[in-house]
Amino acid sequence: MLIPIVILVISFLLDGILSNFLPYMVGDLSLFTPMLTIVSFVVIYPFFTKTIRKYLTICFVTGLVYDFMYTNLLFYNAILFLGLGALVLLLYRYIRLNWLSLLLFISLAIIGYEVMNVIVILIFQLVPMTFYRFLYKISHSLLLNLIYGEVLYFIISLIPKKYKRLTINS
Repeated sequence: MLIPIVILVISFLLDGILSNFLPYMVGDLSLFTPMLTIVSFVVIYPFFTKTIRKYLTICFVTGLVYDFMYTNLLFYNAILFLGLGALVLLLYRYIRLNWLSLLLFISLAIIGYEVMNVIVILIFQLVPMTFYRFLYKISHSLLLNLIYGEVLYFIISLIPKKYKRLTINS
C-alpha cells in the first residue's frame, strides 16, 4: 500500500512543478504537457486489484486535493478522476497488462480525461471548444506521459515481489 501512495504523491508534485515551468497557454502547449497524476492512476491500479473500492476512493480524494491545490474548482477533478478510475478499472478487466498495453492504457486514460473535460466545457459553455483544440491538447500531452508511464512501470518491475502485487507479463 505504501508504494502506490508514494508513486501518486510524487506524480502529483511533479505535475505541479512541471506545469509551472512548461508553457500552458491555449495554442502554445509544450509537447511535454504533464498529466502525470493520470498516468499514476493507470500504473498503480494493479496494486488494488482486490480492493477496488479503496482504489476509487484514492482517485476521488486525489481529485479533491488536485482541486484545492491546482484548479480551485471544488469536486470537478474529483468527479473526473473517479470516472477515470472507473475507465482504468474497465481497461484492466479486459486487457492483460504488459509493456505495450501500458502505452495503450495511458493513451486511452488521457483521451478519456480530455473527453470528460470537453463534455463539461461544452455542456456549461465555459470556453469555445473545437475539435482541433481537443486533438491539439491530446497530441501535446502524450509524449511526456507515455515516457513517464514506462519509466514508472520499469521501476515497479525492479521492486522485489514480496513488496508488490504487480506482475509483469513480458
